[in-house]
Amino acid sequence: MQRDALQPDEREVSGGASIAPAEAPIAQPPSSAAAPGEPAMAPVPASSGIGVLLVNLGTPDAPTPAAVRRYLKQFLTDRRVIEKNSLAWKTLLNGVILPLRSRWRAHDYEKIWNRDKDESPIKTTTRAQSEKLGGILEPLGKHVIVDWAMRYGTPSIASRLEVLVTWGCERILVMPLYPQYSAATTATVCDEVFRFMMRQRRQPALRFLPAYYEDPYYIEVLASSLQAELKSLPFTPDVILASYHGMPKEMVAKGDPYERHCTRTTELLRAQLGFDDQKLMMSFQSRFGRAQWLEPYTIATVRALARKGVKNLVVITPGFAADCLETLEEIKVENARMFMRHGGENFAAIPCLNDSEAGMLMLWQLAMRELKGWV
Repeated sequence: MQRDALQPDEREVSGGASIAPAEAPIAQPPSSAAAPGEPAMAPVPASSGIGVLLVNLGTPDAPTPAAVRRYLKQFLTDRRVIEKNSLAWKTLLNGVILPLRSRWRAHDYEKIWNRDKDESPIKTTTRAQSEKLGGILEPLGKHVIVDWAMRYGTPSIASRLEVLVTWGCERILVMPLYPQYSAATTATVCDEVFRFMMRQRRQPALRFLPAYYEDPYYIEVLASSLQAELKSLPFTPDVILASYHGMPKEMVAKGDPYERHCTRTTELLRAQLGFDDQKLMMSFQSRFGRAQWLEPYTIATVRALARKGVKNLVVITPGFAADCLETLEEIKVENARMFMRHGGENFAAIPCLNDSEAGMLMLWQLAMRELKGWV
């Protein structure tokens, strides 16, 4: 499954605990000299530590064809993402896809680029998630270090694991920020962690956050966040569309549980909100290439709804932990344009949970669950 690269045509918690005030000090990752685009390193402390590493998919380092090409090449040569390895595929990739798509995608990244920080929104948000989670976990002690990485691009998983090990972390919790499991997302994060571990003489103990597609608090936060967003809209939606990133059907046929996880999330969200399958529908976006992908396609669904007379549409993206190219450009711009073109009147793309208070409390609950026995 391809994210952030291949597009077409997250109150109080149970027990009464609440989020740390915004002004609370944040537990920062180690800092000292580091490579460009990567958080800095720090000296080794005397005591052992516990590391928590948030991982999202990745992003180019700049909205330029050259930077996008480097990013896409790393992404599209991952056998978890594209399982082909034939000479024909390599020729197509290097001769057609990378030269053309890097220019197209650079233009799209340019439109969403964070000018203040000179980075893409997914990097801004993932850093904020890491800093805020560090602040929330700070009462556990300074030996708990929260950091972040990207599977593709910078900061790399290996570089941040190296920092955590150098910092003295003998236990590391890796948190892939993918609610629904896929070999092309969660598994490739694990692969990269294992590659780093193979080079270590003294390996830290590892834990991985499992898919949280049916976690009760995840569903509750999705529902409550959606309800809050709906109240702020100047219109009432006729239909709410839950759009997930697409995947070739062949991968599901080989045993990937991704489609089932998406379906389960949507079913639980409907139950939480009291909606039926006509009020809260499900679709899959970002189809790429000629292969059959999971259906229905988001862009086709949006067009069909408009043609059928639906005038007010809201789209949510429950599979994305942070807003990125697929949500900010593909949904918010391309799908909105399609809806209006075919007779729709009001369209809204609901933000991802990002580093919102509700989203951060969800990440805190997930982290605390997985850290049991270590803290």
